[in-house]
Amino acid sequence: MLTDECEMRPFLEQRGVAVIETDLGERIQQLDDEPPSHIVVPAVHKLKADVAELFARTLGTDATNNDVHYLAESQRRTTRPSFLNADAGMTGANFAVAETGAIVVCTNEGNADLSVHCPPLYIASVGIEKIVPRTEHLGIFVRMLSRSALGSPITQMTSHFRAPRPGTQMHIVLVDNGRSERLGMADFWTSLKCIRCGACMNTCPVYRRSGGLSYGATYSGPIGVIIDPTYDLRKYSALPFASTLNGSCSAVCPVKIDIHDQIYKWRRVITERNALPFAKKQAMRMAGKLLASPRLYRAAVEAAGASVEYLPRVMLYNRLNAWGRQREVPAAPAMTFRQWWLKHRADKSGEPR
Repeated sequence: MLTDECEMRPFLEQRGVAVIETDLGERIQQLDDEPPSHIVVPAVHKLKADVAELFARTLGTDATNNDVHYLAESQRRTTRPSFLNADAGMTGANFAVAETGAIVVCTNEGNADLSVHCPPLYIASVGIEKIVPRTEHLGIFVRMLSRSALGSPITQMTSHFRAPRPGTQMHIVLVDNGRSERLGMADFWTSLKCIRCGACMNTCPVYRRSGGLSYGATYSGPIGVIIDPTYDLRKYSALPFASTLNGSCSAVCPVKIDIHDQIYKWRRVITERNALPFAKKQAMRMAGKLLASPRLYRAAVEAAGASVEYLPRVMLYNRLNAWGRQREVPAAPAMTFRQWWLKHRADKSGEPR
């Protein structure tokens, strides 16, 4: 089966269906046995050298050649035979038009057309919130999607699939998966407005530093923080606490979802339902006591800065510290901000102005 629907891949593969991703970024992630790290640019965390090493290991290419054109062409040569012989193809939908029955898919590679036009069976998996009433309403969404995602006026390909070709089949699956329930949530229903542009992820300081894979879900970043708990509250109960609540996600959202406010409200729901893991609960309790005492906080910051420099590596990089598996802790600055402030800006009394 051909697909540009990354969420379906594990489900199908567990049932014996061979899946080939048609999107280049998704294909890279599939070969590396990883989920996407961004909803628009799935392999954004990988460098050319990373892809060259991956393709050499999985496709037999030259590991020393990281030329983009060479890598893309190598991937085409290995996948095109599968595209031409696939039994079925599947896409998601950026939008679905009720007036015409069209499934609208926006891509910059034309890969959705491969999933639709090559196999004899086409399946469209459409979230029920993606339906717009008429074609005249579609234009603003298509322009808004590309400008918010990539800064471009429109995507390279905006495909409308309305009916099967002669001799083929087209099936449309309308997906609820908790959406109707979310529609009835007064505090969270506006998340259904999301057009999956990724603007909130691009501006989020937490996402930019932690990467999408750390969220443990297909939807990462601020939008994932407010969507994922609706699918499985206990599994994703820690995500709403991975936010600074700075509000930049809400500021850039083209459809005006109050993302940071919903993150705060999810924290309240998780606490009220006692869904926070024990370790996280204890960590939050300790953090509350630490942040409530200026003297204790300052002492902890200074102690942490000194300990990172002198502690044995095994104390920081071990199985218990998931953050240390792919990251190096940066060197602590010579002085904290408060120490710098007292040295350069304090008044004669020795206290900050």
